[in-house]
Amino acid sequence: MTARYTLVALLSAAVLAGCVGAPGPAQSTPAGGTRNAPIVIRNDHGGNVAANILRREQLANSGREVQLRGFCDSACTMFTTLPNACLAPDATFGFHAPSIGGSSTPAPMVGDLIGQFYRNGIARKWQQSWGNSTKITRISAKRYVQLDPQARLCTR
Repeated sequence: MTARYTLVALLSAAVLAGCVGAPGPAQSTPAGGTRNAPIVIRNDHGGNVAANILRREQLANSGREVQLRGFCDSACTMFTTLPNACLAPDATFGFHAPSIGGSSTPAPMVGDLIGQFYRNGIARKWQQSWGNSTKITRISAKRYVQLDPQARLCTR
């Protein structure tokens, strides 16, 4: 079974089981209004995991820098490992296990969907604790980069 087929199967199961939340309002805006301007994602609560996986692919293919500013919680954190992403130095990132209908019960399989986008110390923290609790844990951008040295801070 290919990785893409597995991802589609897991997404389909999560959507059908109702284990992903409704999509939130769009939080990304082009800075400066030009085609080459960075895409700024600011104060994003995350929302629907499946929708944000698709959004992540669009951001990766945009050819533009993706700046994560303000707070980036839940499914938004999947954008941190985009090759074209940078983290604003004063941004915060919130991690928690996805839940079933906003309850305190972690949603099966959906955490694995989110976790596949993390690396280094962030992936370890996700596997050891953050991905097992529906209580949100927030970290600063500087702490994020300490845990994942491949992540980069925005210069502007």
